Amino acid sequence: MKLDNLHQKLIAAARAEQPSDRVPYAFEKRIMARISSGSAVDLLGAWSAALWRAAMSCVVVSVVACACVLWSSRHQETDFSREFDTAVFASAGSADEVW
Repeated sequence: MKLDNLHQKLIAAARAEQPSDRVPYAFEKRIMARISSGSAVDLLGAWSAALWRAAMSCVVVSVVACACVLWSSRHQETDFSREFDTAVFASAGSADEVW
């Protein structure tokens, strides 16, 4: 169906319908007044809720990471402190390198 033809039929049907008295007087003005006098958005509350959700997810990730480290350390007999020192001071031993 062509859009112009459909548009004309819908406009004709809307014009044929009599307005209803069920809508209260000045209803649209009251709605627009309520919308314009609406409360301001609580940005601090929104940020607070988002940060608490992020904090909780960080705690969950930390607990899972700690559990993985503890589980893997039980199965391996390595000296973590020695490996850590080796990793941190790996570049300190080669002083003759030029940047």
